[in-house]
Amino acid sequence: MQFDGGYAGNVTAQEAFDELSAQENAVLVDVRTQAEWAFVGLPDLRPISKEPMLVEWQSFPSSGPNPDFAKSVSDLMVKKGLDQSAPIYFLCRSGARSQAAAIALTQAGYTHCFNISDGFEGPLDQAGHRGVQSGWKAAGLPWSQS
Repeated sequence: MQFDGGYAGNVTAQEAFDELSAQENAVLVDVRTQAEWAFVGLPDLRPISKEPMLVEWQSFPSSGPNPDFAKSVSDLMVKKGLDQSAPIYFLCRSGARSQAAAIALTQAGYTHCFNISDGFEGPLDQAGHRGVQSGWKAAGLPWSQS
């Protein structure tokens, strides 16, 4: 884990999955768009008896953050019976939106907000493709596609 100012720190997809597996109260918040969930795929947490929380950080075609993001995540946390000290792992395509989300939830009073810095698909490779070099998919972690 690497600490970065404004939130608890950065973790890799593998580190996040390991912590989600080990900590009963740890949750994954996927902040990508509905289109990404539908067409690119979702982390499959069923093997560890969990499911990702799906809350868009930014809805297409909007150019700004979802103004209800923190409230939406907070409401889902309350429904799960979790407080502001529960570990939250934020995931997006490549780590930028999830970092912004981790900062936003930290500012809202949550104390253990982590950014999955390599994201679901990671950065582009030399051929211009994602999901090959790093990230949830490249790590071989469970995922599904509709």
